[in-house]
Amino acid sequence: MRERQRRRAMYDMIIGLSSYEECCNFFDDLCTGKELEALEQRFEVARMLSQDKVYLDIMKSTGASSATISRVKRMLSDGTGCLREKILHSLEEET
Repeated sequence: MRERQRRRAMYDMIIGLSSYEECCNFFDDLCTGKELEALEQRFEVARMLSQDKVYLDIMKSTGASSATISRVKRMLSDGTGCLREKILHSLEEET
């Protein structure tokens, strides 16, 4: 139960962030540079996979390993679907 409360408290705080700058500052305080890089890289890999890019192009563009790309691909197909939905919506808005 404690883990659920801790998770809820963190996500409630994230939902309450009111600006891009505040969001950046929050995550800069919470995460190390390497952790942020990993999250940003995975996000970019997910975007590229959603655009049907091939592994080699993704590796060259992001520096991600094939193992990371495989994990993100598996998460996109077997996860909750939220990230895929948000990415596809974002890509539609860009065009």
